[in-house]
Amino acid sequence: MTTLTIKSIGNSAGVLLPKEILTKLRVDKGDVLHVIETENGIELTPYDRDFDAQMEVAEDIMRENVDLLRKLAK
Repeated sequence: MTTLTIKSIGNSAGVLLPKEILTKLRVDKGDVLHVIETENGIELTPYDRDFDAQMEVAEDIMRENVDLLRKLAK
């Protein structure tokens, strides 16, 4: 288990990720991370441009078909 300290960064707060965690995430300085809330807490994942585009399409489809999806959920 790794513990991180929250530090002031200008008017915000942040944590510094150790090199080992950056390596495990396969990211480096300047990369973008997704922050996902799960039932077990917060999860950090590398940003995936293709996945993001696919999720936008899925969200559009769900918005357009909300009534149908509600019926199917019953």
